[in-house]
Amino acid sequence: MVVKSHGPRARTRDKMKVRRKNSITKFVQKFEIGQKAAIVIDPSSHRGLPFARFKGFTGTVVGKQGEAYLVKIREMGREKTVITFPEHLKMIKVS
Repeated sequence: MVVKSHGPRARTRDKMKVRRKNSITKFVQKFEIGQKAAIVIDPSSHRGLPFARFKGFTGTVVGKQGEAYLVKIREMGREKTVITFPEHLKMIKVS
């Protein structure tokens, strides 16, 4: 009998597929506090990986914790703070 996996990357085969090329600029991009950012998970980088449920969410950068950024999002009517590295974030241009 095999024990069912309940890990943080369980049932993410299609969600975590790499469909784009990586560039070094994603790893060194800087965000300002108050700036809008979308969570776009890069499965080739495991450091600072947010939980898979937050893929596609857009939020506001509210701070920095070491190399990681704190992004405040709304999910199911609640505000949550996601800690993630810059390679998993995409800048949103507000005009």
